[in-house]
Amino acid sequence: MVISASQKEELKNRFAQLMEDVKLIVFTQENECQFCKETRDIVLELGTLSPKIKIKVYDFVLNGDEVLKYNIKKIPAIAIVGSSDYGIRYYGVPAGYEFSAFTDAILDVSKGKTTLPELIKKKLAEIKKPVHIQAFVSPTCPYCPKAVKTAYQFAIENEFIRSDVIEMTEFPYLVQRYAVMSVPHIVINEDTSFVGAQPPEVFIEQIALALSRTYNPMYS
Repeated sequence: MVISASQKEELKNRFAQLMEDVKLIVFTQENECQFCKETRDIVLELGTLSPKIKIKVYDFVLNGDEVLKYNIKKIPAIAIVGSSDYGIRYYGVPAGYEFSAFTDAILDVSKGKTTLPELIKKKLAEIKKPVHIQAFVSPTCPYCPKAVKTAYQFAIENEFIRSDVIEMTEFPYLVQRYAVMSVPHIVINEDTSFVGAQPPEVFIEQIALALSRTYNPMYS
């Protein structure tokens, strides 16, 4: 994916709203994987559009300490980190409809707050156990960005929640593992899932269902 001149101007205007610095931390490898170069190049280009966007590139094999620090288990991976690490990760190339969702996440992380309804925020504050959200998406899915935004905003609101967005065509073994047939497909704590760009209320209900089951975060 190449960011056009018009897109760059639009993004520069949007990134003027950035408050705190945001680190985009890319994990690739020396002999880059099929989608690693494109992912790295997009992130490097985004880094030229605002002085508040800081870029780090690590090797998945050689930089083991950073891999452990950011809990990266597959590549290409991007950690979106603000004044704190909210556990927000993007796996794959942030292209197509997902590009806007990715840039929205940069803005939200920079602000460190969300636009979720107060009732949802109160319910999220009650969660005191680990929650791992995996949102499977594709660049051609117009409904996916809504699900991505909810997943990422939940992670910003609650330190127990971490949210991964996974581009399904780049990780077919995960598609098979979680029986992903259509997107957005949301998996919570490995054994609870639902399909569609559901409202935050449904996400909360599914998290409650997942937390009623046994979950070991070491295995996800």
